[in-house]
Amino acid sequence: MSTPRDWAELLRVSALFTVPGDVLAGAAASGVRPGARTALVTGASLCLYEAGMALNDWADRAEDAVERPHRPLPSGRISPAQALAAATALTAAGLGLALAAGRPAALTAAALAGTVWAYDLRLKHTPAGPAAMAAARGLDLLLGAVAGAGPGTGAGPRPRAVRGALLPAAVLGAHTYALTAVSRGEVQGGRAGPPLAALGATAVLGALTGAGRRAEHRPRARVRAALAGVYVATAAVPYLHAALNPSPPLTQRAVGGGIRAMIPLQAALAARSGAPASAALLTGLAPVARRLARKVSPT
Repeated sequence: MSTPRDWAELLRVSALFTVPGDVLAGAAASGVRPGARTALVTGASLCLYEAGMALNDWADRAEDAVERPHRPLPSGRISPAQALAAATALTAAGLGLALAAGRPAALTAAALAGTVWAYDLRLKHTPAGPAAMAAARGLDLLLGAVAGAGPGTGAGPRPRAVRGALLPAAVLGAHTYALTAVSRGEVQGGRAGPPLAALGATAVLGALTGAGRRAEHRPRARVRAALAGVYVATAAVPYLHAALNPSPPLTQRAVGGGIRAMIPLQAALAARSGAPASAALLTGLAPVARRLARKVSPT
């Protein structure tokens, strides 16, 4: 019989703390204080993320039987049918929560769900895999923006809110692209190129996110710059180690570091959009995620 720990491992619950920041950063970029719609799409985002985790292991069950026999499906602790049912139910729940937040949120969530399923079932092992993952994270951030902005003319969200979220979505997507490229060497090791490229991308994204803005209060600018620095430090060190020695253990650590780095990146993006409360909340999630990762691997 499956235990809660088995499901926690399948769904990689320690990585779940990187999800709310997408929506909060998107809401901050829309210029609207988070409200009921933001809460609904946060739930939708969490459900769709976990659907992707379950579907990922279902799709990779034959490969994991050889390379990761300890995982819940190949070890028999959770059946493939259970994993697929969980992925389907979580997807339906996510779409339902997004629909409750309005039609713009529902349409964005549908695009996100389609990207998640396409990645797990078709694109993961193709050259388009990293781009699909980047698109999923970008759409997740836009989900927070369209829900926070509410309806504009007709059925669409306010164009200004969506435009304001494009740069944060691109930053988060670029980080995700680099991280996904590195993750391809987790099991068998890889080349120095992907972690080295990810290291360079981290430096550029950190500088872009931490750069000052006109007429910004100095204390707020310092907080944002500090968060951007934490982001760079969290991701860059393991990326550098993996570039010097792209062995499976160091590559896995690099992937874990890149996942953890999403939280300070999201916090920096929220602070950059003038949402210090969201930035503080996200900063508080980081130590919780770190402690949980010691018990349940995020990869």
